[in-house]
Amino acid sequence: MSVAAVFLDRDGVLIEDVGYPHRPEQLKFVHGAERAVARLNRAGYMAVVVTNQSGVARGLFDEATMNAFNDLVVRKLAARGAMIAAVYACPYHPSARDPKWFHEDHPERKPNPGMILRAADEHGIDLSRSFLIGDRDTDMEAARRAGIPGFLFEGGDLDAFVSELLGH
Repeated sequence: MSVAAVFLDRDGVLIEDVGYPHRPEQLKFVHGAERAVARLNRAGYMAVVVTNQSGVARGLFDEATMNAFNDLVVRKLAARGAMIAAVYACPYHPSARDPKWFHEDHPERKPNPGMILRAADEHGIDLSRSFLIGDRDTDMEAARRAGIPGFLFEGGDLDAFVSELLGH
């Protein structure tokens, strides 16, 4: 059985983009983020985070720190009734300091659609019933390449933005 999903960028959509956030004290949700995710859940959408995380490649923090921070985001949202089904993070970057994370054009690094396509495959997501919310042109391009609508969130109240998208 396939499900509809909303793919959410992390920094600038769910949480404030403070420049490579990775420490618990840097976690500040965008206004209305918890309500927006809960609204999407109630509307029948699986919420999936797709986030480029070049801070790992740039040596600003390690993969374990990235994963712990993503887990914290998911836990704090869940505590407010907002369920994130999965987080896909791409730490690869063409100017990586650590060769392990170097890739000229990784298929999962947005604007490439790899994270979206992998999530769809792993979770039985029906892309024809799904969409993405992002805050950058690279997010919109990843959505386009995955064959789904992309909606540009330019700040403000995420719940009001989602409510308008869903026609409520």
